[in-house]
Amino acid sequence: MPECSGCKATFIGRAFASHLAKTTNPSCIKVREAAENNSTDSGSEEEFGPVAGTFPTGGGKFQGDLFGDDYTQDDFNYLSDDALDSDSEPDLDDDDPIAADHGAAEDALAADGWEPTRRVPEPGEEDSEMEDARPETAPPAPEIRKIAEDRFHEKPTIVKFPGNGITTRAGEPMSPDRSASTEEQYSQILGTTENIYSPFISKMDWEIARWAKLRGSGSTAFTDLLKIEGVAAALGLSYGSSLQLNTIIDEKLPGRPKFTRSEVVVAGEVFELYSRDIIECVRALFGDTDFAPYLFVVPERHYADKDKTIRLYHNMHTAKWWWSTQKQVEKDNPGATIIPILLSSDKTQLTMFGNKSAYPVYMTIGNIPKEIRRKPSRRAYVLLAYLPTSRLGHIKNKAARRRALANLFHKCLSFITEPLRQAGVTVRRGHPIVACYIGDYPEQLLVTCVKTGWCPTGEVDHNSLGDGDSTCPLRDLAKVLDALDTLDQGGGQYAKACAAAGIKPVVHPFWEHLPYTNIFLSITSDILHQLYQGVIKHLIAWLKESLGEAELDARCRRLPPNHNIRLFMKGISNLNRVTGREHDQISRFLLGIILDVKLPRALSPVRLVEAVRGILDFTYTAQYPMHTTETLAGMEAARMRFHQNKSIFVDLGVRNNFNLPKVHGMEHYPPNVENFGTLDNCNTENTERLHIDLAKDAYRSTNRKNEFSQMTLWLERKEKILRHHQFVEWKLRGSPSPPVIKGLHPGMIYERKLTMSKHPTYKAVKFSTLETAYGAPFFRDCLSRYIVGLTDPGLSPAQVEQEANSFDVSFNAVPVFQRIKFSTSDPYGGPNGPTDSIVDSIHVQPLKRTKTGDEIPARFDTALINTGHGGKIGASGYRIGQVRVVFTLPPHLAKQILPPNIQPPKYLAYVEWFSAFKPRPERHHLMYKVSRVIKNGDRLASIIPVANIRRSVHLLPKFGPVAPAEWRSHNVLDKCPVFFANPWTDRHIYATLY
Repeated sequence: MPECSGCKATFIGRAFASHLAKTTNPSCIKVREAAENNSTDSGSEEEFGPVAGTFPTGGGKFQGDLFGDDYTQDDFNYLSDDALDSDSEPDLDDDDPIAADHGAAEDALAADGWEPTRRVPEPGEEDSEMEDARPETAPPAPEIRKIAEDRFHEKPTIVKFPGNGITTRAGEPMSPDRSASTEEQYSQILGTTENIYSPFISKMDWEIARWAKLRGSGSTAFTDLLKIEGVAAALGLSYGSSLQLNTIIDEKLPGRPKFTRSEVVVAGEVFELYSRDIIECVRALFGDTDFAPYLFVVPERHYADKDKTIRLYHNMHTAKWWWSTQKQVEKDNPGATIIPILLSSDKTQLTMFGNKSAYPVYMTIGNIPKEIRRKPSRRAYVLLAYLPTSRLGHIKNKAARRRALANLFHKCLSFITEPLRQAGVTVRRGHPIVACYIGDYPEQLLVTCVKTGWCPTGEVDHNSLGDGDSTCPLRDLAKVLDALDTLDQGGGQYAKACAAAGIKPVVHPFWEHLPYTNIFLSITSDILHQLYQGVIKHLIAWLKESLGEAELDARCRRLPPNHNIRLFMKGISNLNRVTGREHDQISRFLLGIILDVKLPRALSPVRLVEAVRGILDFTYTAQYPMHTTETLAGMEAARMRFHQNKSIFVDLGVRNNFNLPKVHGMEHYPPNVENFGTLDNCNTENTERLHIDLAKDAYRSTNRKNEFSQMTLWLERKEKILRHHQFVEWKLRGSPSPPVIKGLHPGMIYERKLTMSKHPTYKAVKFSTLETAYGAPFFRDCLSRYIVGLTDPGLSPAQVEQEANSFDVSFNAVPVFQRIKFSTSDPYGGPNGPTDSIVDSIHVQPLKRTKTGDEIPARFDTALINTGHGGKIGASGYRIGQVRVVFTLPPHLAKQILPPNIQPPKYLAYVEWFSAFKPRPERHHLMYKVSRVIKNGDRLASIIPVANIRRSVHLLPKFGPVAPAEWRSHNVLDKCPVFFANPWTDRHIYATLY
């Protein structure tokens, strides 16, 4: 166990790191600082060259600013000194069998671990009755939702700007001689040469340089390797040290715009700002050959019907903002191409103990499809700047310090965005215009200069934030700009004018002079922080307080496994610093674990269930990659369903009001989609992931001294290597011209493809083993029935049964597989074409042990099976079955039992059936109830083609008032008699199973 040398205490696991992070003991603080200073030094003077020196900070006593020094605690309190949070966490490789086995064994041990005492159900106690005296206010029937969402799969009706059959010059190249592809321009910079890898002398020379900069060890270690006698010569390298390699990269490889160091002066203080020319960044993105085939250059109106009554929204060019802005710009510059700029900023900590932070600003352009922008590997986002991270600790008045920080933020952003004031012209007569600002709630307040606790975009009283039917009109930009014009009248008058306009008195907000930009309209809704880290977080806390943590945790431990479900075997009540991803995972089973729980004072659970269902429906619908007028109405109905039932939390004593900005923010989601397209255009989850690549990895490469100059240089070199790799790949493909690609429909559900391993897990498993270890007691009988039916499809079930009784299966073993996988193709996957990724899997494996002897329980997942007439969406035509065996009939076995003219499906599965779906889901929670089909005391089973399996499906046990103690995650499918089909495991099943 680790021991703290400061206080001599010992700790278990992560407790030591937590102790150092929170300690106030001076001795322990020294230990923490020593740990930071002694962290691995992967940077060196050789790597980065001379580091910029320091300059005066002016740390004298604060004497006040333009507005004096009489600040109150309430001023600028959204700029918390400790507002450092990150929701990113490492991705786990589900395909690693060793890690998967280890995790399954750990879960099995945790399932039998200690549990706190829970309430014992009274004899004869029944489940909570879903009785409700109120009038029925059920959401639309499945048929109505199916009609609305079926439109996603039809060809849209498209009207291009300006409509009415009129053409526009927007998007036209200015002239052929100025429209050379980026690759051709890149080639010209490198110079004419037959060497594809130039300026590197060979493929080996280039590949080792690429490895060193993207995957290799530190620069010192790489230099030491190359200095080993004979290494560089044997490999034929043109460089003999990291310094020489850096010189080649810096001097001979083109790249994206360079960072420049500037000094920003605010209130007599000087701050370092590292930034790029925003216009040059726009040119780099707009001219990138990888993006060229997909760029949107003209706004369009998409309709889901031929009568053009139902609008369809997805990428930014299909939304209202682009169309209306195009109209305004056309008046001044006919034929102008709008380049919507999306900005995002978020402070993040760089070190484990939080004493180092970075404040990156990212940008991208809305012309690039959202499907490309959200992939970090496509590099559609550019790190635009590192803002100063000073906390101005010398200013002792907190409100004054926060006001100074706000002024510093806007001063830096004004410097960065100043070139946009002229809406510069590019090759396509482009006008870069700030369209969206992406950030969490504190960042939104900082950008809009609005007071904490208020809506950053609209005018609504703080005490009405929790009202579902409150009105919140957009803030009046003209009124705000008039207030900003009073700055010359003195600090007191300026503060009064700003207060009357509903903003804080920030000096020259960066958006003050940006053309065509309404910052209050530009603030985008944020699924990660507003929903998962906001509303869902609040909801979970309310449920834990009102229902009891012990029972909720017990139910979490008894959920069956599934590819898209994370099992919290220790429950959810003791989680610390819960990330957005963890809240996402909890939301996937949250509704299932609150059903049947007894409420205090015998309250009916109906309102609780409907309130939770309303929030979940809203959260999942908000993540649709496409929306129509109808689905936006459905999202609003889900929000109102929560508000109509939220009084249950007041009755339970966990809330007395709902005046929470993030709850209120749900009101702005539909209009945000209408203005800027679906919310995956501007989710902070995209930029959170960039923190790892562009901030934290960059910091780790430095020597921790004057780190930002080193971080920017490291990033420039990395970008050059990635860009050169792109160019080399283009040359190796024969220097093709950019492909001409017609607009791709983003698709609500990309079709899934069955993926099986090339070879079976076991080449021959005996029927006796299948009957015992796999739990398939009727395997031989079912195989006989299947073969008889396949041979003569015209037989009735009774005739098949009669023929099967006398059918002889002449072998007693078959090859079996233990995993069914489903992949989906992404047409925007990479520059070389579509890519496939595994999105779902079904486990079919008996009990086994790890190499260390730990037991891994058997796992036989449940699946959604097409019974013959299932469609793309809806439950009709589907049924649930538990897959017990997946096998194949090789030709040498098939010919023993089948006629020569009949070939069996390549893959077959033995499944045990659950009851058919009812025409309607259950009331209130709207999930389908199913149970095993038992015939003569045995489970009904049959053999089906694996191709009939649509996907995995997770079943939520019907726990009753108290979850039975004998149930475990690995046996609940066998012990529980009734289940609910879970529609929350991922976006695909939510849009499929209803």
